[in-house]
Amino acid sequence: MEIREVLALRLKSLRRARGMSQEELAHRAGIDRTYISSLERCLYNASIDVVDRLASALGVEAADLLKRPPGGKSGTA
Repeated sequence: MEIREVLALRLKSLRRARGMSQEELAHRAGIDRTYISSLERCLYNASIDVVDRLASALGVEAADLLKRPPGGKSGTA
């Protein structure tokens, strides 16, 4: 699984677990809602600064957004 897919899955999962809409998360993180949607659909790569802002808005560490699921491939060549 590519890191962009990991971010997409973790972002959507954590957002839903907190009962947040994409719009609410976008507002809290200071990011456009359509950008959140694009990240969750693996259309864009997020900068490290955006990952940090999203993590802060979700109340987690940035690394939590990039944790691969157990048994997930590392994506290394």
